[in-house]
Amino acid sequence: MDIQLEKRKGLQKKHIPYIAGGVILLLALNWIIFGNHSSKFNVEKDKLIIQTVIKDEFNDYIRVNGQVQPINTIQLSAIEGGMVEEKVVEEGSMVSRGEVIVRLTNPMLNLNILDSEAQLAEKQNFLRNTQVTMEQERLNLRKEKLQLDLDIDRKKRKYEQYKSLYDEKLTSKEEYLQAEEEYEFAIKGRDLVIERQRQDSIFRSIQVEQMEESLNNILKNLILVRQRIDNLDVKSPVDGQLGLLDVEIGQSVAGGTRIGQINVLSDYKIEALIDEHYIDRVKNGLTATFERQDKTYRLIVRKVYPEVRNKQFKTDFIFEGERPDNIRTGQTYYINLQLGQSMEALLIPRGAFYQDTGGQWIFVVAPNEKKAVRRSIRIGRQNPLYYEVLDGLDVGEKVLTSSYDNYKDVEELIFK
Repeated sequence: MDIQLEKRKGLQKKHIPYIAGGVILLLALNWIIFGNHSSKFNVEKDKLIIQTVIKDEFNDYIRVNGQVQPINTIQLSAIEGGMVEEKVVEEGSMVSRGEVIVRLTNPMLNLNILDSEAQLAEKQNFLRNTQVTMEQERLNLRKEKLQLDLDIDRKKRKYEQYKSLYDEKLTSKEEYLQAEEEYEFAIKGRDLVIERQRQDSIFRSIQVEQMEESLNNILKNLILVRQRIDNLDVKSPVDGQLGLLDVEIGQSVAGGTRIGQINVLSDYKIEALIDEHYIDRVKNGLTATFERQDKTYRLIVRKVYPEVRNKQFKTDFIFEGERPDNIRTGQTYYINLQLGQSMEALLIPRGAFYQDTGGQWIFVVAPNEKKAVRRSIRIGRQNPLYYEVLDGLDVGEKVLTSSYDNYKDVEELIFK
């Protein structure tokens, strides 16, 4: 007779792996939910730059590099096209207003002058011939009128004689009427000649006026063509220095082509390129200073150019007061541009950390100075020496201002 074995109840050996896995899973979940995830990184304290947060006056300025330029630059262009015949003045030379810099030649303009002179001579001859013809016609009309006046006088006498004879019945009526008709016809003929004289006088006046106007136009055209010849000499429009001359002998230059520039050296300005971050704050009238040979010179913003190129915009400064004695075009000055009034603020010295964090966070040294912990901050204005701290730090706290390139994702630095 077989004996039936009773099934074991409770924990068995085969259940142990499942229980261990569950425990590990629970621990992992607990660490994920409640654990501390901060990553730590060991660093050598001596290789770090540690600065203290201070409260002091914040001077709102930026430092920019400026280059000395002439106060004005005049573009030099060829008014008339031609071929370069001679370079009278070399680059860098001082020139006076009206001084010839380049001579051009253009044979076609010489032909135009000859053609205009020929047209002028032809028109002048035609005008003279016309005036002579008109004067002859005027004299002929006067002579014809004189002849008619004489004829009228004779026919008037004849008419009066026949009238007297006819009144005395000494002549026939037909002869009397013929004398009267001839007299009246002569008067009407003279009236026609007088009207013709008047009309011819008006016509001659108009014709002469038109011809003289045409002649004047040809004269003006000739003067303009001769001026074009004169324009082949490219002259300096102002007193100054020839800064650029971009032509060579034998080169063909079209009219209106820029060939050089004149630097007006009566005064100077300073051109500076400024980061686009400040474009809304830089305005005309802002003051600036720079030091040269232990002296401070003052500048004023004269013009802010609206175009931004390569993340920079151009600004022109002019001097206010004294200029450096040895100022030269092309010199570089380091300018402090004042953007606003100075005021008290929390400050931290500038450092490489800003390039890694954008000023949004910083490592703050713990009171025991054994570690530094990442903290969010808010930075406002900045100048070449300091950042203005708006939030996140207190006076006296120490912060790391050196580069964070090796630990951008680290939450805590442990000092060795």
